[in-house]
Amino acid sequence: MTRRPDDSAEAARAGIRPRGRGFGLLTPQDWYRIPLHPPQRREASVKALIERQFKGVDDQPILRRESEETLHGVAEAGVEKGGVVLYLSFMEVGGVPLSASLLVSVVAERFRAIDTVAALAREGLGEVEPVKLPAGPAARRRRTERSKESRRMGTEFADTVVEYFVPVPDRDETLMLTFSTPLEPIADAMAELFDAVAGTLRWPNDDNEDE
Repeated sequence: MTRRPDDSAEAARAGIRPRGRGFGLLTPQDWYRIPLHPPQRREASVKALIERQFKGVDDQPILRRESEETLHGVAEAGVEKGGVVLYLSFMEVGGVPLSASLLVSVVAERFRAIDTVAALAREGLGEVEPVKLPAGPAARRRRTERSKESRRMGTEFADTVVEYFVPVPDRDETLMLTFSTPLEPIADAMAELFDAVAGTLRWPNDDNEDE
């Protein structure tokens, strides 16, 4: 996995300053990171991704424009949900893309893990459980949903969503990690990958953090 050193800076822009700094997170090397704040950085990051994906391809202007519009839409939707950073997976195994995304967002309220578990369980959506991360006690929920994109594409599969709710130290805020994949046939394997990524979350000046 790859350490993303700028997450603390993105968190600071969104107002998250646990113990004076932000958070650290490790993701697979082939996950592309899009900072959502400020808008100029978000737009530049999307443009850079499009340039990378269409490098050497000059005969697909319509596909390129549609891809860029889709990415902008996904990023803007993340901002509306309080997103700080968006990750998109470009991993492949045997030439098969392992599509996935991770939205790191901020909930302007602090929850105790057990209270969050109880509240999520009352909603009756998915499987909810308390978990212990190196970053502290958290609530984990796994559920399925039919996204707008899957309905538009007419796919028979539902998206698998794994959410983590992690209280931010010393602040009345909660960090929310929302993982999603449309790969329902290998949902369990993807969920294990998501759990591994969530397990790397750190507050950079924790006593147990390796600087």
